[in-house]
Amino acid sequence: MGRADARRAQRRGSRRAVKSGGIRRLFTWRKLLGAALGVCLLGMGAFAVLYMVVQVPEGNAQAKLQANVYKYSDGTLLARTGQVNREIVSLAEVPKDVQRTFVAAENKSFYDDHGVDFKGTARGLVNTVSGKGKQGGSTITQQYVKNYYLDADQTVTRKLKELVISLKVDQKRSKSEILAGYINTSYYGRGAYGIQAAAQAYYGKDAKQLNVEEGAYLAALLQAPSQYDWAVASDNGKALVKERWNYVLDNMVDQHWLDAGERQGMKFKVPQTPKPAEGLSGQKGYIVAAARAAVQKQENITDAQFDAGGWTITVNIDRKKQQELEKSVKAKLTDKLDTKGRKLDQDVQAGAVSVDPKTGGVLAMYGGRGLTQHYISNATRRDYQPASTFKPVILAAALDQESQTQDDQQITADTRYDGTSKRPVVGSDRAFAPENEDDQDYGQVTVQTAMNKSINSVFAQMGVDVGMDRVLQTAGKLGMDVKGLAAVPAQTLGSMGASPMEMAGVYATLDNHGKKVTPQIVKSAQKQGESPIELPDAIGDQVIKRQAADSVTSVLTGVVDDGTAHDAVRNAEGLSDQQIAGKTGTSDDNKSAWFTGFTPRLVTSVGLFGEAAYGRTDDDGKKIGKGAQVPLKGAGGGGRVNGGGFPADIWASFTAQAMGDPGKFDLDTDMGAAVTPPSPSITPSTSTSPSDEATPSHTASSPPASSRPPKESTSPSSTPPSPSDDPTSDPPPDPSTDPDPSDSAEVPVDPGGDQPNSDNSLTQ
Repeated sequence: MGRADARRAQRRGSRRAVKSGGIRRLFTWRKLLGAALGVCLLGMGAFAVLYMVVQVPEGNAQAKLQANVYKYSDGTLLARTGQVNREIVSLAEVPKDVQRTFVAAENKSFYDDHGVDFKGTARGLVNTVSGKGKQGGSTITQQYVKNYYLDADQTVTRKLKELVISLKVDQKRSKSEILAGYINTSYYGRGAYGIQAAAQAYYGKDAKQLNVEEGAYLAALLQAPSQYDWAVASDNGKALVKERWNYVLDNMVDQHWLDAGERQGMKFKVPQTPKPAEGLSGQKGYIVAAARAAVQKQENITDAQFDAGGWTITVNIDRKKQQELEKSVKAKLTDKLDTKGRKLDQDVQAGAVSVDPKTGGVLAMYGGRGLTQHYISNATRRDYQPASTFKPVILAAALDQESQTQDDQQITADTRYDGTSKRPVVGSDRAFAPENEDDQDYGQVTVQTAMNKSINSVFAQMGVDVGMDRVLQTAGKLGMDVKGLAAVPAQTLGSMGASPMEMAGVYATLDNHGKKVTPQIVKSAQKQGESPIELPDAIGDQVIKRQAADSVTSVLTGVVDDGTAHDAVRNAEGLSDQQIAGKTGTSDDNKSAWFTGFTPRLVTSVGLFGEAAYGRTDDDGKKIGKGAQVPLKGAGGGGRVNGGGFPADIWASFTAQAMGDPGKFDLDTDMGAAVTPPSPSITPSTSTSPSDEATPSHTASSPPASSRPPKESTSPSSTPPSPSDDPTSDPPPDPSTDPDPSDSAEVPVDPGGDQPNSDNSLTQ
């Protein structure tokens, strides 16, 4: 090497020595340690500031949303409504072993940790920053915080907030509260949020009925709900979820939460196939709407408050009876309507309500063709006339008030009235002379016969005899809404509005011996986390005397056995051995037709309403708007639609299937068709004609011809009975004036007042 090369080598060596010494002086271990400590102190300080600044926020509004759940009386699911399919349950409603499946799946140290997995969180932060994925090892507490307090955004800021809030939540809330929050806010697939909705979606049962195997599957689902749903999972997905399921159970054994021998015997339980959401199709929508309205009224809450969810409402609807009512309407009405061939048939709307007279519970309800087709429930609407189904209310008022005729004779089932059509009522400050159906004159008839044949002129006079103010007071006591109604004679024809629900309540009160029955759709209702609401009593006070109520019931058996409901009801299959009371009704212009009747244990009101299905003009060129009240006449291809037709047919079909074993009325009365006629040994002055099945002489209100003369010749009692051996019996029928074949027990009755296929639009 030359001298020049040696000098260059020496200079390079010197430069390396200087450089090496400088680096060592700059990065000594003390300086590195100090820097690391500084970073740690800075991080700790920043975290301390973050801990003080970040507060536990209010819960996420979306996480609080729940469904409102409706159940039949037997506890089976009726419907779920709301934006989110979630029903929050307390941890006490989840079996302990099922609770542990979630801990074994997600966070074995849950009961011992402080709510945070720092290593998992750090890994998650690194993954988020580097873009390597969104997953990170979070505790149950952290996942609950994310679900309930934050959102699913994968940002560093959100991760840090999650860390701080998790620590604070772990300090403030018990592990049980945190676990309950976690399983109630998590998403399980199939649109199910929370363990209760998941239990229903996958196993068709409530969370409290889950076993360990089922709980392990639901816990495994949370890792990948869509991928692990057995119904849609690929073969690989099914293998993965089974692997996850085994992992959960093995962890439970490791934690001594599950016996190893029991674990070996467990088999994977395949969940049920998905079912459509329990919507509001068919009659469900009407039932749900009625139940919701009842709860909101009782609690005085707004739509928004109710729609926040969390309500579990059990209705009194009996699932089997509901099905029978729907079948009866279909078989006896809708299957007989030709809505395509006859536009008139599109106007027919049916409504029905069935009530238990002992409890007031609404056991079945028919609201129409479906909530999506007909928004108004025909079961609860009250804009159509109840017509002659109001006549028993007039009689109830007369008997309860011990009212008298214009001749000062006490009104009973044997009282005689003039049944002449268009006869002006006597004693009214308003002129009123109603026409009987088909303008039929009946002459002198008993109240029993007048009820059987639904004679307008008799009950118009009776209403005035009682006093229309008292009649309406009695109607209100029995359950009708009479507020603001004018106390005028025209109300005797049932010209006010009423609903099937309302009329079912009135007749249920009669069936319940005069103790008030208010139909109740809701059996129980409770908002999550609160006590059950206090429902009003469905059974109230004695509103009319028992003898009065029972006497009306007795009289109404004659309508079925020997009157306007005979053909449809008494002759119906399955009802021959059952005592039945009821009344038909056909309103003015045939815009509504009714049959409301009862057995000792079941009261049902059926109404048909004519409602224009589309806008059109009538025969006179007058415009008829959609939804306007229109006549039913001609519906089904027949003539006038009477209460003894479609309504009575529906009633009979339903009652035969729903009433149970035949029963007998327990009546405290000595009058009416249900009372056994007196024996032949009774003297003529106390006997009655067989057809009237009347009462002993102290209940007969029509005196012998020698009694005090009538006040006016037009009085309903002005014409005394024809002389006979029995002064309390009806006079012999005169074919020209009184076509009442029911006066002879051997002659079949002509239903008259509400007979199907007759052609008149007057109220009957």
